Amino acid sequence: MKLRRRKFLHIAAGAVALPFSPYIARAQAYPTRPVRIVVGYAPAGATDILARLLGQWLTERFGQQFVVENRPGAANNIATEAVTRAPADGYTLLLVNPANAINTSLYDKLSFSFLHDIAPVAGLIRVPNVMEVNPGVPAKTVPEFIAYAKANPGKVNFASGGSGTSVHMSGELFKMLAGVSMVHVPYRGAAPAVTDLIAGQVQVVFDNLPGSIEYIRAGKLRALAVTTTERSTSLPDVPVVADFVPGFEASAWFGIGAPRGTPDDVVATLNREINAGLADPRLKAKLEDLGGMLIAGSPADFGKLIADETEKWAKVVKFSGARAE
Repeated sequence: MKLRRRKFLHIAAGAVALPFSPYIARAQAYPTRPVRIVVGYAPAGATDILARLLGQWLTERFGQQFVVENRPGAANNIATEAVTRAPADGYTLLLVNPANAINTSLYDKLSFSFLHDIAPVAGLIRVPNVMEVNPGVPAKTVPEFIAYAKANPGKVNFASGGSGTSVHMSGELFKMLAGVSMVHVPYRGAAPAVTDLIAGQVQVVFDNLPGSIEYIRAGKLRALAVTTTERSTSLPDVPVVADFVPGFEASAWFGIGAPRGTPDDVVATLNREINAGLADPRLKAKLEDLGGMLIAGSPADFGKLIADETEKWAKVVKFSGARAE
Protein backbone atom coordinates (compact mmCIF):
# COMPACT_ATOMS: atom_id res chain seq x y z
CA MET A 1 0.00 0.00 0.00
CA LYS A 2 2.80 2.45 0.88
CA LEU A 3 4.60 1.80 -2.41
CA ARG A 4 1.45 2.32 -4.43
CA ARG A 5 0.60 5.43 -2.41
CA ARG A 6 4.08 6.93 -3.00
CA LYS A 7 3.90 6.25 -6.73
CA PHE A 8 0.37 7.66 -6.94
CA LEU A 9 1.35 10.89 -5.18
CA HIS A 10 4.36 11.27 -7.46
CA ILE A 11 2.17 10.94 -10.56
CA ALA A 12 -0.49 13.24 -9.15
CA ALA A 13 2.08 15.92 -8.39
CA GLY A 14 3.13 15.89 -12.04
CA ALA A 15 -0.40 16.35 -13.32
CA VAL A 16 -0.13 20.15 -13.41
CA ALA A 17 0.86 22.06 -16.53
CA LEU A 18 2.98 25.17 -16.17
CA PRO A 19 1.34 28.46 -17.19
CA PHE A 20 3.63 28.81 -20.19
CA SER A 21 3.55 25.17 -21.26
CA PRO A 22 4.26 24.61 -24.98
CA TYR A 23 0.96 22.70 -25.05
CA ILE A 24 -1.10 25.75 -24.12
CA ALA A 25 -2.49 26.15 -27.66
CA ARG A 26 -3.89 22.61 -27.58
CA ALA A 27 -5.33 23.19 -24.10
CA GLN A 28 -7.11 26.33 -25.32
CA ALA A 29 -8.70 24.28 -28.11
CA TYR A 30 -10.05 21.74 -25.62
CA PRO A 31 -12.80 20.63 -25.74
CA THR A 32 -13.88 20.47 -29.36
CA ARG A 33 -16.71 17.98 -28.77
CA PRO A 34 -18.97 16.86 -25.89
CA VAL A 35 -17.36 15.50 -22.72
CA ARG A 36 -18.83 12.67 -20.62
CA ILE A 37 -18.88 12.77 -16.81
CA VAL A 38 -19.45 9.15 -15.75
CA VAL A 39 -21.32 8.66 -12.46
CA GLY A 40 -21.47 5.29 -10.73
CA TYR A 41 -24.92 5.81 -9.27
CA ALA A 42 -28.49 6.18 -10.49
CA PRO A 43 -30.00 9.58 -11.39
CA ALA A 44 -31.47 11.92 -8.77
CA GLY A 45 -29.09 11.04 -5.93
CA ALA A 46 -26.66 13.51 -4.36
CA THR A 47 -23.75 12.25 -6.50
CA ASP A 48 -25.76 12.63 -9.69
CA ILE A 49 -26.98 16.10 -8.72
CA LEU A 50 -23.41 17.19 -8.01
CA ALA A 51 -22.22 15.93 -11.41
CA ARG A 52 -25.05 17.77 -13.20
CA LEU A 53 -24.34 21.03 -11.39
CA LEU A 54 -20.68 20.77 -12.39
CA GLY A 55 -21.55 19.72 -15.93
CA GLN A 56 -23.79 22.76 -16.36
CA TRP A 57 -21.02 25.06 -15.14
CA LEU A 58 -18.39 23.53 -17.44
CA THR A 59 -20.79 23.61 -20.39
CA GLU A 60 -21.25 27.35 -19.88
CA ARG A 61 -17.51 27.94 -19.45
CA PHE A 62 -16.31 25.92 -22.43
CA GLY A 63 -19.24 26.23 -24.84
CA GLN A 64 -19.27 22.45 -25.24
CA GLN A 65 -21.66 19.98 -23.63
CA PHE A 66 -20.49 18.17 -20.48
CA VAL A 67 -22.99 15.30 -20.33
CA VAL A 68 -23.62 13.14 -17.27
CA GLU A 69 -23.67 9.41 -18.00
CA ASN A 70 -25.03 7.20 -15.20
CA ARG A 71 -23.39 3.77 -14.97
CA PRO A 72 -24.66 2.37 -11.64
CA GLY A 73 -23.73 -1.00 -10.19
CA ALA A 74 -21.02 -2.97 -8.39
CA ALA A 75 -20.42 -0.26 -5.80
CA ASN A 76 -19.19 2.27 -8.38
CA ASN A 77 -16.82 -0.23 -10.04
CA ILE A 78 -18.73 -0.41 -13.34
CA ALA A 79 -18.37 3.33 -13.86
CA THR A 80 -14.73 3.36 -12.80
CA GLU A 81 -13.83 0.49 -15.12
CA ALA A 82 -15.56 2.24 -18.03
CA VAL A 83 -13.43 5.35 -17.49
CA THR A 84 -10.16 3.41 -17.12
CA ARG A 85 -10.86 1.80 -20.50
CA ALA A 86 -11.72 5.10 -22.23
CA PRO A 87 -9.20 7.03 -24.36
CA ALA A 88 -6.98 9.30 -22.25
CA ASP A 89 -7.95 12.45 -24.11
CA GLY A 90 -10.02 14.41 -21.60
CA TYR A 91 -13.38 13.51 -23.12
CA THR A 92 -14.31 10.92 -20.48
CA LEU A 93 -14.21 11.92 -16.80
CA LEU A 94 -15.13 10.12 -13.58
CA LEU A 95 -17.05 11.51 -10.63
CA VAL A 96 -14.70 10.18 -7.92
CA ASN A 97 -16.11 9.39 -4.48
CA PRO A 98 -15.21 7.45 -1.29
CA ALA A 99 -16.21 4.12 -2.83
CA ASN A 100 -13.16 4.35 -5.08
CA ALA A 101 -10.85 4.53 -2.06
CA ILE A 102 -12.74 1.88 -0.08
CA ASN A 103 -13.06 -0.62 -2.95
CA THR A 104 -9.29 -0.78 -3.34
CA SER A 105 -9.08 -2.95 -0.22
CA LEU A 106 -12.69 -4.21 -0.03
CA TYR A 107 -12.45 -6.17 -3.29
CA ASP A 108 -9.91 -8.96 -3.69
CA LYS A 109 -9.91 -8.75 -7.47
CA LEU A 110 -10.71 -5.81 -9.71
CA SER A 111 -10.03 -5.46 -13.42
CA PHE A 112 -8.33 -2.12 -12.77
CA SER A 113 -6.11 -0.41 -10.22
CA PHE A 114 -7.81 2.83 -9.21
CA LEU A 115 -4.65 4.47 -7.85
CA HIS A 116 -2.77 3.62 -11.04
CA ASP A 117 -5.41 3.94 -13.73
CA ILE A 118 -7.21 7.15 -12.72
CA ALA A 119 -5.46 10.54 -12.67
CA PRO A 120 -6.75 13.11 -10.14
CA VAL A 121 -8.09 16.30 -11.74
CA ALA A 122 -9.82 18.36 -9.04
CA GLY A 123 -11.50 18.04 -5.66
CA LEU A 124 -15.07 19.33 -5.41
CA ILE A 125 -16.79 19.06 -2.04
CA ARG A 126 -16.69 17.14 1.21
CA VAL A 127 -20.09 16.25 2.69
CA PRO A 128 -20.43 15.23 6.35
CA ASN A 129 -22.10 12.05 7.42
CA VAL A 130 -24.36 12.42 10.42
CA MET A 131 -24.59 9.97 13.32
CA GLU A 132 -28.33 9.73 13.85
CA VAL A 133 -30.58 7.56 15.98
CA ASN A 134 -34.23 6.74 16.26
CA PRO A 135 -35.78 9.06 18.90
CA GLY A 136 -36.67 5.95 20.91
CA VAL A 137 -33.00 5.21 21.57
CA PRO A 138 -32.18 6.40 25.12
CA ALA A 139 -29.15 8.44 24.08
CA LYS A 140 -29.06 12.15 23.34
CA THR A 141 -25.28 12.50 23.10
CA VAL A 142 -22.38 10.46 21.73
CA PRO A 143 -21.11 9.56 25.24
CA GLU A 144 -24.59 8.38 26.19
CA PHE A 145 -24.76 6.28 23.01
CA ILE A 146 -21.38 4.70 23.74
CA ALA A 147 -22.55 3.83 27.25
CA TYR A 148 -25.79 2.41 25.81
CA ALA A 149 -23.93 0.28 23.24
CA LYS A 150 -21.48 -1.04 25.85
CA ALA A 151 -24.38 -1.96 28.12
CA ASN A 152 -26.01 -3.85 25.23
CA PRO A 153 -23.14 -5.54 23.36
CA GLY A 154 -24.19 -7.06 20.04
CA LYS A 155 -27.77 -5.80 20.43
CA VAL A 156 -27.34 -2.41 18.75
CA ASN A 157 -27.90 -2.54 14.98
CA PHE A 158 -26.36 0.04 12.67
CA ALA A 159 -27.67 0.19 9.12
CA SER A 160 -26.02 1.26 5.88
CA GLY A 161 -26.70 1.46 2.17
CA GLY A 162 -24.51 -1.60 1.59
CA SER A 163 -21.18 -3.12 2.54
CA GLY A 164 -18.25 -0.87 1.74
CA THR A 165 -20.20 2.37 1.45
CA SER A 166 -18.99 5.43 3.34
CA VAL A 167 -22.06 5.02 5.57
CA HIS A 168 -20.98 1.46 6.45
CA MET A 169 -17.32 2.34 6.94
CA SER A 170 -18.21 5.31 9.16
CA GLY A 171 -19.96 2.89 11.51
CA GLU A 172 -17.04 0.48 11.47
CA LEU A 173 -14.62 3.32 12.23
CA PHE A 174 -16.81 4.31 15.17
CA LYS A 175 -16.76 0.72 16.45
CA MET A 176 -12.99 0.61 16.12
CA LEU A 177 -12.23 3.90 17.86
CA ALA A 178 -15.02 3.90 20.46
CA GLY A 179 -14.56 0.25 21.38
CA VAL A 180 -18.22 -0.68 21.04
CA SER A 181 -19.99 -3.71 19.57
CA MET A 182 -22.65 -3.06 16.93
CA VAL A 183 -24.21 -5.35 14.32
CA HIS A 184 -24.03 -4.13 10.72
CA VAL A 185 -27.28 -4.41 8.75
CA PRO A 186 -26.69 -3.65 5.04
CA TYR A 187 -29.51 -2.41 2.80
CA ARG A 188 -29.74 -1.88 -0.94
CA GLY A 189 -29.25 1.85 -0.66
CA ALA A 190 -29.23 4.44 2.09
CA ALA A 191 -32.90 5.43 1.67
CA PRO A 192 -34.37 2.09 2.86
CA ALA A 193 -31.85 2.05 5.72
CA VAL A 194 -33.08 5.45 6.91
CA THR A 195 -36.70 4.34 6.46
CA ASP A 196 -36.12 1.42 8.83
CA LEU A 197 -34.26 3.70 11.24
CA ILE A 198 -37.32 5.96 11.41
CA ALA A 199 -39.47 2.87 11.97
CA GLY A 200 -37.22 1.73 14.82
CA GLN A 201 -36.06 -1.47 13.10
CA VAL A 202 -32.43 -0.40 13.57
CA GLN A 203 -30.93 1.96 16.12
CA VAL A 204 -28.30 4.09 14.36
CA VAL A 205 -27.14 5.16 10.88
CA PHE A 206 -24.12 7.25 9.85
CA ASP A 207 -25.91 8.67 6.81
CA ASN A 208 -24.77 11.23 4.26
CA LEU A 209 -26.16 14.52 5.56
CA PRO A 210 -28.22 15.52 2.48
CA GLY A 211 -30.23 12.30 2.67
CA SER A 212 -31.29 12.77 6.30
CA ILE A 213 -31.30 16.45 7.10
CA GLU A 214 -35.05 16.96 6.51
CA TYR A 215 -35.90 14.02 8.80
CA ILE A 216 -33.67 15.54 11.46
CA ARG A 217 -35.29 18.95 11.11
CA ALA A 218 -38.74 17.33 11.32
CA GLY A 219 -37.81 15.50 14.54
CA LYS A 220 -38.18 12.03 13.01
CA LEU A 221 -34.48 11.36 13.70
CA ARG A 222 -32.13 12.61 16.40
CA ALA A 223 -28.70 13.82 15.26
CA LEU A 224 -25.98 13.05 17.81
CA ALA A 225 -22.98 14.36 15.86
CA VAL A 226 -21.55 14.99 12.41
CA THR A 227 -18.57 12.96 11.28
CA THR A 228 -16.29 15.68 9.91
CA THR A 229 -13.74 17.52 12.05
CA GLU A 230 -15.73 20.74 11.80
CA ARG A 231 -19.39 21.40 12.49
CA SER A 232 -21.75 21.57 9.54
CA THR A 233 -23.29 24.93 8.69
CA SER A 234 -26.50 23.00 7.97
CA LEU A 235 -26.59 21.70 11.57
CA PRO A 236 -24.57 24.29 13.48
CA ASP A 237 -25.78 23.15 16.92
CA VAL A 238 -24.75 19.53 16.39
CA PRO A 239 -21.24 18.64 17.67
CA VAL A 240 -18.65 16.52 15.86
CA VAL A 241 -17.95 12.89 16.75
CA ALA A 242 -14.26 13.71 17.30
CA ASP A 243 -15.24 15.86 20.31
CA PHE A 244 -15.92 12.56 22.09
CA VAL A 245 -14.01 9.97 20.03
CA PRO A 246 -10.52 11.38 19.33
CA GLY A 247 -9.22 10.80 15.81
CA PHE A 248 -12.64 10.13 14.28
CA GLU A 249 -13.24 11.64 10.84
CA ALA A 250 -15.38 10.33 8.02
CA SER A 251 -17.13 12.04 5.16
CA ALA A 252 -18.37 11.67 1.64
CA TRP A 253 -15.96 13.56 -0.61
CA PHE A 254 -16.18 14.06 -4.34
CA GLY A 255 -13.94 15.11 -7.18
CA ILE A 256 -13.11 14.58 -10.84
CA GLY A 257 -10.69 12.01 -12.24
CA ALA A 258 -9.61 11.11 -15.76
CA PRO A 259 -7.96 8.10 -17.41
CA ARG A 260 -4.26 7.85 -16.61
CA GLY A 261 -2.26 9.45 -19.41
CA THR A 262 -4.68 12.31 -20.03
CA PRO A 263 -2.47 15.22 -21.20
CA ASP A 264 -1.23 17.44 -18.37
CA ASP A 265 -2.45 20.59 -20.07
CA VAL A 266 -5.99 19.21 -20.36
CA VAL A 267 -5.94 18.22 -16.69
CA ALA A 268 -4.69 21.70 -15.78
CA THR A 269 -7.37 23.37 -17.90
CA LEU A 270 -10.13 21.33 -16.28
CA ASN A 271 -8.70 21.98 -12.83
CA ARG A 272 -8.60 25.72 -13.43
CA GLU A 273 -12.19 25.92 -14.66
CA ILE A 274 -13.53 23.64 -11.90
CA ASN A 275 -11.82 25.79 -9.26
CA ALA A 276 -13.32 28.88 -10.92
CA GLY A 277 -16.73 27.25 -10.50
CA LEU A 278 -16.10 26.54 -6.82
CA ALA A 279 -15.33 30.24 -6.37
CA ASP A 280 -18.41 31.39 -8.31
CA PRO A 281 -21.15 32.60 -5.89
CA ARG A 282 -23.97 30.91 -7.80
CA LEU A 283 -22.43 27.44 -8.02
CA LYS A 284 -20.90 27.74 -4.56
CA ALA A 285 -24.33 28.41 -3.05
CA LYS A 286 -25.84 25.38 -4.79
CA LEU A 287 -23.05 23.13 -3.55
CA GLU A 288 -23.41 24.42 -0.03
CA ASP A 289 -27.13 23.60 -0.23
CA LEU A 290 -26.01 19.96 -0.52
CA GLY A 291 -24.30 20.39 2.85
CA GLY A 292 -20.88 20.39 1.22
CA MET A 293 -17.65 22.07 2.21
CA LEU A 294 -15.53 23.05 -0.80
CA ILE A 295 -12.25 21.22 -1.44
CA ALA A 296 -10.72 22.93 -4.53
CA GLY A 297 -6.91 22.89 -4.90
CA SER A 298 -4.54 21.36 -7.45
CA PRO A 299 -4.60 17.87 -8.99
CA ALA A 300 -1.79 16.97 -6.59
CA ASP A 301 -3.90 18.14 -3.63
CA PHE A 302 -6.78 15.91 -4.73
CA GLY A 303 -4.35 13.07 -5.35
CA LYS A 304 -3.09 13.32 -1.77
CA LEU A 305 -6.67 13.26 -0.44
CA ILE A 306 -7.37 10.08 -2.45
CA ALA A 307 -4.16 8.41 -1.26
CA ASP A 308 -4.80 9.34 2.37
CA GLU A 309 -8.39 8.07 2.23
CA THR A 310 -7.36 4.82 0.52
CA GLU A 311 -4.80 4.11 3.24
CA LYS A 312 -7.20 5.07 6.03
CA TRP A 313 -10.10 2.92 4.87
CA ALA A 314 -7.85 -0.07 4.21
CA LYS A 315 -7.22 -0.18 7.97
CA VAL A 316 -10.95 0.00 8.72
CA VAL A 317 -11.78 -2.71 6.15
CA LYS A 318 -9.15 -4.98 7.73
CA PHE A 319 -10.48 -4.29 11.24
CA SER A 320 -14.10 -4.91 10.27
CA GLY A 321 -13.46 -7.97 8.11
CA ALA A 322 -15.86 -6.49 5.55
CA ARG A 323 -15.94 -8.08 2.13
CA ALA A 324 -17.69 -7.09 -1.08
CA GLU A 325 -21.27 -8.31 -1.36
